[in-house]
Amino acid sequence: MKVFGLAGWSGSGKTTLVKQLIPALTAKGIKLSTIKHAHHNFDIDTPGKDSYEHRHAGATEVMVASGSRWALLHELRKEAEPTLNELIAKMTPVDLLLVEGFKFDPIDKLEIHRPSIGKELLALQDNHVVAVASDEHIPNLPDHCKLLDLNNLEEVLDFILDHTGLA
Repeated sequence: MKVFGLAGWSGSGKTTLVKQLIPALTAKGIKLSTIKHAHHNFDIDTPGKDSYEHRHAGATEVMVASGSRWALLHELRKEAEPTLNELIAKMTPVDLLLVEGFKFDPIDKLEIHRPSIGKELLALQDNHVVAVASDEHIPNLPDHCKLLDLNNLEEVLDFILDHTGLA
């Protein structure tokens, strides 16, 4: 399974790009999954649902299953947040696993960078950033990075396929 990251500061357009890449990649016959990191407390379950009540009653894991999908919810209950590698190990193997977020983890990644946000370029401190997709020219890009046009989905798609060997 190939693993490739998309990283950037909040508001840079990571999720927007992932939402465009998924159908473009699947149209090319690539079977893919995603992992998304959240920097805040989140809940995919709602009060009043049985699974929510099971978790809040103290269950460590609750699995919900139907004829359409299944989901496993795991409460950390003061355990450490799992590492990216631990999470990857839980995924069913596919052709490509896109990782959104985890901006400082040591995986090859594409940085989504918008200078208008006013944040520093991650590529300056992370050699795992192999390319930067931006809506503007970036003058001091490290030598190990390729600059891609954030508004050119085919260019970004081709880079990811080439870099992961899935082209």
